[in-house]
Amino acid sequence: MDLTKIVSISGKAGLFKIVSQGKNTVIVESLADQKRFPAFGHEKMSSLEEISVFTTGEDRPLKDIFKAFYEKLDGKETPDPKSDNNILLKFFTEMIPDFDPERVYVSDIRKMMTWFNLLLSQNLLNFTDEPKEKAVAAEVKEESSEQTATDEKKTGVVAETTAIETGKTAIEAEKPADETTQAGPGEQPEKKVSGKKKSE
Repeated sequence: MDLTKIVSISGKAGLFKIVSQGKNTVIVESLADQKRFPAFGHEKMSSLEEISVFTTGEDRPLKDIFKAFYEKLDGKETPDPKSDNNILLKFFTEMIPDFDPERVYVSDIRKMMTWFNLLLSQNLLNFTDEPKEKAVAAEVKEESSEQTATDEKKTGVVAETTAIETGKTAIEAEKPADETTQAGPGEQPEKKVSGKKKSE
């Protein structure tokens, strides 16, 4: 699920989809009524892909929060975001038990619930492709590791072969250039020089 082009605009209710981008303006479309209008550079826009939520541990991407809603609600809408504050807090605590209550306000919870319901109504929440993407990434990583191990094994074989050949070369280099032939009884030993017998 890619939320890169879904944005919120400061001072405007709802969510908007980026349609096109000019030099100083961005054309956006309201998800609520599909009306298009220009958003200017001085207006603060935030992509949902970049928004995260405070927890008692590491901050969690908004996408993960929506996924928790989707899974625990079986793909249904949240309770009415305009409900009493205590109802909203109870709901969000059930959904995200580790959220930081000191930094996540009821107004934030209400906004997330409203956004979730809007995205759900527009069929923009799709989490079915994520496991496949992770599986593919894991498979690629595994193949890369196997290839590295194979390359290292080949490198070891080459190094061993090179060491053996180097050893042979060293042994051959230690042999004397001239070799003395064995002489028979009453004969002077002869030396081979460059493969030829030395003349008497």
